[in-house]
Amino acid sequence: MVKITKEAALEYHENGRPGKIEVKPTKPYHTQTDLSLAYSPGVAYPCLEIQNTPDEVYKYTDKGNLVAVISNGTAVLGLGDIGAMSGKPVMEGKGLLFKIYGGVDVFDIEVAEKDPEKFCETVEKIAPTFGGINLEDIKAPECFYIEQRLKKTLDIPVMHDDQHGTAIVSAAGLKNALEIAGKKIEDAKIVVNGAGAAAISCTKLYCALGAKHENIVMLDSKGVIYKGRENVNEQKAEFATSRTDIHTLAEAVKGADVFVGLSKGNVLSQDMVRSMADNPVVFALANPVPEISYEDAMAARPDVLMSTGRSDYPNQINNVMVFPYIFRGALDTHSTAINEEMKLAAVKALAELAKEPVPEIVNKTYHVSDLEFGPKYFIPKPVDPRLITEVSAAVAKAAMESGVAREEIKDWDAYKQHLRQLLGQETALTRKFHETARQHPQRVVFAEGAHPTMMKAAVQAKQEGMCYPILLGNPDRLNRLANRLKLDLTGIEIIDMRADQEQRRRATYAKHLAEKRARQGYTFEEAYDKMYERNYFGMSMVEQGDADAFITGLYTKYSNTVKVAKEVVGIRPEYKTFATMHILNTKKGTYYISDTLINRHPDENVLTDVAKLSAHTVKFFNEEPVIAMISYSNFGTDQIGSPVKVGTAVANMQEQYPDLAIDGEMQVNFALNKELRDDKYPFTRLKGKDVNTLVFPNMSSANASYKLLQALDPDAEIIGPIQMGLNKAIHFTDFESSVRDVVNIVAVAVIDAYVEKLKK
Repeated sequence: MVKITKEAALEYHENGRPGKIEVKPTKPYHTQTDLSLAYSPGVAYPCLEIQNTPDEVYKYTDKGNLVAVISNGTAVLGLGDIGAMSGKPVMEGKGLLFKIYGGVDVFDIEVAEKDPEKFCETVEKIAPTFGGINLEDIKAPECFYIEQRLKKTLDIPVMHDDQHGTAIVSAAGLKNALEIAGKKIEDAKIVVNGAGAAAISCTKLYCALGAKHENIVMLDSKGVIYKGRENVNEQKAEFATSRTDIHTLAEAVKGADVFVGLSKGNVLSQDMVRSMADNPVVFALANPVPEISYEDAMAARPDVLMSTGRSDYPNQINNVMVFPYIFRGALDTHSTAINEEMKLAAVKALAELAKEPVPEIVNKTYHVSDLEFGPKYFIPKPVDPRLITEVSAAVAKAAMESGVAREEIKDWDAYKQHLRQLLGQETALTRKFHETARQHPQRVVFAEGAHPTMMKAAVQAKQEGMCYPILLGNPDRLNRLANRLKLDLTGIEIIDMRADQEQRRRATYAKHLAEKRARQGYTFEEAYDKMYERNYFGMSMVEQGDADAFITGLYTKYSNTVKVAKEVVGIRPEYKTFATMHILNTKKGTYYISDTLINRHPDENVLTDVAKLSAHTVKFFNEEPVIAMISYSNFGTDQIGSPVKVGTAVANMQEQYPDLAIDGEMQVNFALNKELRDDKYPFTRLKGKDVNTLVFPNMSSANASYKLLQALDPDAEIIGPIQMGLNKAIHFTDFESSVRDVVNIVAVAVIDAYVEKLKK
């Protein structure tokens, strides 16, 4: 775990724009018309609609996606009562987490008021602004009263996350830990060390899951809370034990099945852990120093099932796995409250998610490959991208079933898709690719079968029903890798192109290649030797109809792959070259970038072919191409170098395709700003159109452009490289491609292969 220093933390918050959040407009605002619609006079119309029908506020404003994170600073993290303004960095941080994990907008509001009545009055007066209220860092017992009152007086969801977030995640963890231990929650003897807001809420939720009051012992700083003890508030009194034989923590944990610590560091000794029942569950949740360290607990009892609040140990109990998603589900159903049914639904969704196969992004983030349900993984990781769909949907369903929802969700698949798109996990474009591929699955050869990324992509593509994968490689090696990665290769064909049993197929492929390339000096012997190489063998499978598509590129240099592709499958007869394209999915729209990998120094004829290929490919993706051919000058300003080649290619294209929206040469800023372009160059064939396809003058500029945009905008989705112009569905990947990147290329390759079949 990276050590956080005071200097680094202060610099993080101060550097650039101070703080961690900002407000951004979501509607156009550049013209006078835009501003008139946004404010006066246009804004009057939605105001009147809301006056007539109050629920229309969710239609015309951000209320349905806006949460207030409200605190009075009386219990900030582990810092205590530091005041409302001092707690603002925490509230901003909470707002950041809401946004990045749940897509929820937040205003953080720090209220300088400790009196519960006056605090509630303040919140009640500003509540119409928001779709939900997240109470934060308010000390007990006042937090109990504040939450209860606001839940009664407001018609929007209210939740004190310090109580319920920890409760939901720890309850899910406890449910699964007890299952692994072979114990039932109704029989479990539970010790809760700590009696603050989080501890009380956790214990109540455990009881809702089936834990029995008589099996629970709670302790505060004065020891065991027992019936008849003086100066015990009503929240603590609910869990006062009738046992008279225990007073200390050491006495309480003896023979216990579960220890839940919400107190302070280093209060649970190794001897205490040793005294617990078999397969003890220890949740040491004090932060940053737990009640007992992970190392000490494991040394004392190797059979312990352990959780902490820290990310550097297994089974972290982290509120971020709940609050963005419980509010997401509540907001999307316009709920009037967050009730017990919704919290229990979140518990069950979290618990069930831990039993599902772990996504690649989770393993990659934690630098592991073997996460599976068991003692070291019984609660999902905070980075799991499925949390937003599974927890939010479960909460939304519970809201509808319990009667607090004002908006009904009817299509749950569409809702989950919307949630994935909300966080950029999946765009409408990639969703369309995947759905089309699933409708027409093809046989896809994965060249580098022994590459972990390629193998994972093949398994995922098969699971999604997009293709019938064929892995090239040594079966023993591939199966060992699959076992290590915990991947199921059932139903996936493995071909060892170097094995003796493939001799006949190598000979057949070599004969065909030698005959095809005889005029280029190929002999059968030379071609046969080539068939021991994965790219030659795999592409020959597609060429000979033994497979439909081929994926390569994680190991191989492009120069080699391009050479093999030209030799084995060849370029389509209507073109003299082939090219690649990358698709950029950005908030401004989808852009097609050519040629990013193949043609280093194209002349005007090659550029013409690249433009033709680009137009064909954009149409392949069911869009009408609007093409700008890019250079460093505009429309003949410079009469030497690449502008001349680009200008000639434009002239060729405009002559051959008089109805195609294509023009240039032009600088990229004029290409992407139609107002600027149309004002300066009103004669252009692109007048009034938004460019979606950019053809660059050479590979270096195209490659640098898409990589620059990728680096500057981490939210932009890059799909590619996409092959254009080969006779068969041969597609490449980048050596740095992720599993998701490869799966996207598989979808494109499957569609490509299917379309080729339709032409026959």
